[in-house]
Amino acid sequence: MPADLHDPNAPAASGAGGGSGAAAAAKAAEKEEVKDYFESTGFERWNRIYSDSESVNNVQRNIRIGHQKTVDAVLAWLEQQGDLASRSFCDAGCGVGSLSIPLAQLGAGSVAASDLSAAMVAEAGRRAAEAGIEAGRLSFSTSDLESLEGRYDTVICLDVFIHYPQAAAEEMVRHLAGLAERQLIVSFAPYTPLLALLKGIGQLFPGPSRTTRAYQLRESGITAAAAAAGFRPLQSSLNQAPFYYSQLIAYERA
Repeated sequence: MPADLHDPNAPAASGAGGGSGAAAAAKAAEKEEVKDYFESTGFERWNRIYSDSESVNNVQRNIRIGHQKTVDAVLAWLEQQGDLASRSFCDAGCGVGSLSIPLAQLGAGSVAASDLSAAMVAEAGRRAAEAGIEAGRLSFSTSDLESLEGRYDTVICLDVFIHYPQAAAEEMVRHLAGLAERQLIVSFAPYTPLLALLKGIGQLFPGPSRTTRAYQLRESGITAAAAAAGFRPLQSSLNQAPFYYSQLIAYERA
């Protein structure tokens, strides 16, 4: 699922885990709100951003550039590691297939891609078919992160954790790490005092449909969660464009 710190309209889910009945109900309501957004207005907006369409404003164009930097960095890392044909991948929160489609084209053994939004999944499937990718190499399903199961060589989750506050994001890191045999690759909006200030200023001038539940995460907490699941940092990259900041980290099983 696409996400960015500066999208003025995207709502944010509060994540995984247990808690009281009231907390669970609130969590479910927020998740449903995110799903509804990406099935309607959000789908239209992000499908346009993650395409070649010229019908985007400068902010959206820069988000497109920034997200592509993150995708390109992941693909470059995986190509350097090699042996893609023998590896299985999980693209958790695949959106319209920005990563999973080129990964399959590079020769990945198999890619299981999923997203909370059925509209995103349908569009990703359409793009994959248009690209001529074999059905057995790349599969799509509709699922939230919490419901993902199975075992994969590498699990990847890009620009999705903006929908999770710190504790829930850390819990999700542990969950996704439990599905990975070899590597876990994640990206998130990093917390820095400057970015926090910019986000705070933005909240003083909300648009007519602006929501502010977008979360910046502390890298130390994400890495500690990965360590608790038996993973250590392998490489990292901070990918930036105006209105886009994404900390990308690859973890390997220790």
